Amino acid sequence: MGITPADLLDIRPAAPTFAEYIPVVRARVASQATLRTYNTHWKRLEHEWGTRRIHEPTQGEITTMRDTARQSAKRDRNTRDGRGAAEAMISALRFLYRHAENDGLIRPGDNPATRVAKPRRAPSTRRGLPLEQIAEITRVAATTGNDPDLDTLLLRLHAETACRRGGALGLRPDDLDEGNCLIFLREKGKKSRWQPVSPTLMANLLHHARERGARPGDQLLRYHSGKPITRRRYDGLWTRIGLELSWVEKQQISIHWLRHTTLKWVERNFGFAVARAYAGHAESKSDGATPTYVRADIDEVALALATLTGEPHPLALVT
Repeated sequence: MGITPADLLDIRPAAPTFAEYIPVVRARVASQATLRTYNTHWKRLEHEWGTRRIHEPTQGEITTMRDTARQSAKRDRNTRDGRGAAEAMISALRFLYRHAENDGLIRPGDNPATRVAKPRRAPSTRRGLPLEQIAEITRVAATTGNDPDLDTLLLRLHAETACRRGGALGLRPDDLDEGNCLIFLREKGKKSRWQPVSPTLMANLLHHARERGARPGDQLLRYHSGKPITRRRYDGLWTRIGLELSWVEKQQISIHWLRHTTLKWVERNFGFAVARAYAGHAESKSDGATPTYVRADIDEVALALATLTGEPHPLALVT
């Protein structure tokens, strides 16, 4: 019958309700970005399934919850028919049930979230921008708003390093290696790396930290008041640019487009291996063993940066 003695002795505590267990799981999320993504869907679960025990929902009910998240997602040019919301709902449920398995509240075979598929991702609409458009964006940032120095520093930081928003927000004064013109980035998936920057950007980051009172261990990027910036600074910046440049608003251009722009240029001029290292992308098992042997080193990334900015870099490999 497929029943083992261990199964007969497997006496588990009563499963908690969603209202009881979600706060426990919420407290275990290490990444604030992940918490923001999952919390939207956990709040929906607390509202709609709060009194139900976590083992009660069926595969069909979870499928319905996924589809409801997709249908109710905010619609703009970048949502791609709510697929991201549906994917995040399933990810939030899988995270919750994975912890329930680890806590001994359900058996792995009783996990309904693993049997509901995530929607297939649609191709991104983001692309690299031409130099003329980058110049227009920079002009607006430098001539509008209440803190042009901060906004132009943000644009240069992302354009030079191709870092993600989380990497910039996580930057601290002690992450700056002035002598080697390197900054230490911490990005999604808990991946970290030293990234070359130009002497000009390094000088601007150091000046910004001193002027706005960022101490070691503190967030580096700050308002005039000394208060650390948040993701809202980016939202306000691109809303303001969109009011001046209609094509920015129509295409829903954001800071991540600068990452596409820089990495496309690096790949075209220095090859895939250097672009991968520049982006901080991890090697995939599906790529086979070759990337292990052709991995680009930091001196090659520094050379790409030096060519991009037109400034010498102390680590650039001269060929």
